[in-house]
Parts: sequence; structure tokens; C-alpha cells
Amino acid sequence: LSGYPFALFYRRFLFYREPSLIHLFHTLSGLGLAAFNFGSRMHHSVVCVMVQFLMLRLMGRTLTGVVSSLLFQMMYLLLGYYYTATDQYDIKWTMPHCVLTLKLIGLAFDYYDGGKEVVSVYLPCPPSLLEVYGFSYFYGGFLVGPQFTLRSYQRLIAGELTDSPGLPPNSIMPAVKRFSLGLLCLSVYTIGSPYFPDSFFLTEEYEAQPFLYRCVYILLWGKITLYKYVSCWVIAEGVCILSGLGYNGHDASGEVQWDACANMRVWQYETTPLFTGTINAFNINTNAWVARHVFKRLRFLGSKMASQAVTLLFLALWHGLHSGYLLCFSLEFIIVTVERQALALVKDSPVLTSVSQNPVLYPLVYGVQQFLHWLFMGYPLIPFCLFTYDKWLRVYSSVYFCGHVFFLSAFLIMPYLRRALVPKKRESEKKKE
Repeated sequence: LSGYPFALFYRRFLFYREPSLIHLFHTLSGLGLAAFNFGSRMHHSVVCVMVQFLMLRLMGRTLTGVVSSLLFQMMYLLLGYYYTATDQYDIKWTMPHCVLTLKLIGLAFDYYDGGKEVVSVYLPCPPSLLEVYGFSYFYGGFLVGPQFTLRSYQRLIAGELTDSPGLPPNSIMPAVKRFSLGLLCLSVYTIGSPYFPDSFFLTEEYEAQPFLYRCVYILLWGKITLYKYVSCWVIAEGVCILSGLGYNGHDASGEVQWDACANMRVWQYETTPLFTGTINAFNINTNAWVARHVFKRLRFLGSKMASQAVTLLFLALWHGLHSGYLLCFSLEFIIVTVERQALALVKDSPVLTSVSQNPVLYPLVYGVQQFLHWLFMGYPLIPFCLFTYDKWLRVYSSVYFCGHVFFLSAFLIMPYLRRALVPKKRESEKKKE
């Protein structure tokens, strides 16, 4: 929330001023946020930014520089997790530091790619120390994201990210809308979370409830819990829009777009019946960062599935050292794999295609999809939020590992369903393709 007055101050007094002055303002405001929230532990971010700057200057556009940055920043973060982790959800210096870690690793990749003329992130020369600190501590993305490139930050400082050349962007109302939507999501979480606490999973009262009750509780708990993240990202996006960083040019109809820093597509998130649809609408900039800097650079593995598995392993480690993170992303990998197979089956089967496109049956199909979708969105979230083996195992045991059984069974029977429901001619054509 404090980012909004900082953004207003920047618009009123610093827009089109000297870059060094703007960098200094962003650095001091971000350091102020770090000091207020984490006290003397703010030194962790200061050290990592300095080391990253030295790597850029001393190692230049080299693969050694990229690998060194990746190893140093990730090891520093993982050591931070190791020495500070508890079995509870704590707000400590590692929370914004995981955001900073991606930002600094991305900076190393973008500087390296600049030598190969990747236009969107091209960096013709190494940034100054003050510029790197301003980029790292920018109040719109320091605490919870979103991820953005140094090139975008440089365009902001140069006054290029505006729909009115020479003037601050007309982004106050778009920012107010995102702020209002963020407050609405925060209100849903604030009101709903006391009724669906994590701790209830670990009580005998929960285990004594009927099986269907336990499953519905997982569904509602997961839905409410995710609003914690949705609200933070939407409110932070409003700060970026207000400052101008969210400016994304014009669409085909000439309307100004303010979604360059969008971390949530809220309407898609609320209405899609697909797991992949929710993933594509959730934490968008982090997913884009991982796709660009991790997934696409694993082409040498020669397997898309192997690249996805390694990417999800990276995300699990980036979140923390608890076993719950690894299990969460492992389940995500299985769920997405099965869903893609199911969608391909529906597309290739005339019978299933006709059922899915039947206007009379569509409301029923959509309702069943949404129930399964949100039930099994909450299911992998259990280890993500409960962290430790003893806790998430107890919850999964209480629901008989229904998610594991459902998706592993679906994965095993999918080839037989294809054989029964897809005409041989169409199957042979698909194999040729």
C-alpha cells in the first residue's frame, strides 16, 4: 500500500527529472520499506545487489557470469531458507528476497542476451551501481513482485512509458480500479480465512467429518487461501500502473493497455474450468520469467516433459526447502499432464466432442469441471501451506489420497480410453502428424 504515495510523489516531482535522482529515490524508498519490515536484516538484499553489480562489471557478457549469478543468488536464498525456516508461515526477509533473487538472475541473463541482440531486453552497456539499486528496490515490485526487466525500468526512468509524451501517464483511474479490485480480494480473504484456517486440517474434528465434507472444505479453503496472493499482486500491479511501469502501448482498437505488469488475469482465474487456465492466469510474470530463463534454456534435454519437470523443480527450490513445496509442484506436473491428455482425448473423440459442445449439457459439464478443478487446485496447495511431511501426510491420509488416486488412475487408463473412443483412422493420422 505504501507504494501508492511513493508513485504519486514520483509522478508529481520526479517525472522527467535526472535519472540519477530517480534511481536514488527508488533506492531510498525501497530501503525504507525493507528497514521498516525487516530491520537490520535488510543488509541481505544490499549485499546481493552489490555482488550482482560486481559480477556484471567484472565478468561481462559471459556464460561464466550468468552461471555465477545463478549459483550465488540461489545459494544465498537457499541458505537463508535453511537458517530461518520454521514450520509456520512467517513474514521475514527471505520473502522479498526470493523476488529479488529472480530479478537479479534475470538481470544477468538479460545482459548476456543483450550481446546476442535480443531486442526486448537488450542492454547495450552494463548499468551503473545506482541504476541496479534503483531497479532492485523499486517500490512497485520489491516486496511481492511483479518481475520486470531492467530495460522496462530504464524506459520508465526515461519517461517513455506514458500515453502522453512529455507528461505523466493518464493511469490514475486504471490504478484505482486495480487497487479497488485488490481490496475486494483482500476483503474476501480477510473475512473468509477465519472460517477456513489451515489448523483445522490437523484436528480430530476435521477427521471425524464425512468424506464429502472434508473434500468440500479443501475446495473452499484453497479458494479462500489463494486470495491472499491474488490481492497482494493486484494491489502491487496498481502501484506499477500508477508509476507508468504498467504501460503496454495500445491494442488493435487504439485503447491504452496498462497490463505490462499484470500478475493476475482475475476474470480468467475466476471462470476457467481448466488447471492450465488457472496457472496461465496466476502469478503471470513469474511464470513468464521461468519460461524465458529456465524452461526455454533446457532445450538441450531434448524433451519438453523433462524441461517441464526440471522447471518445476527449480520453482519448488525457489519457494523453499520444505518437502511440501516439492510435493506441490510434483502434483502440479501430474495434474497438468493428465489434463492435457484429457483435452486431446476430447478433441479427437467425436463422442466426447459432441457431449462437450452440447448446449443443453454444457452447464452440467461446466459445473462438474469447476468442482473438480477447484477441489484439485486446493489439493496440491495443502503441502504448499502446511510445509512439513507430518502435517500434509496426515491431511492426505484423512482423504485417502484421493487426488493421487484420481490422477494416477486417469494417467494409467487414458491410453485405453483413447483406444476405445478415438476412431482408428483419426488416431493413425495423429501419429503421422
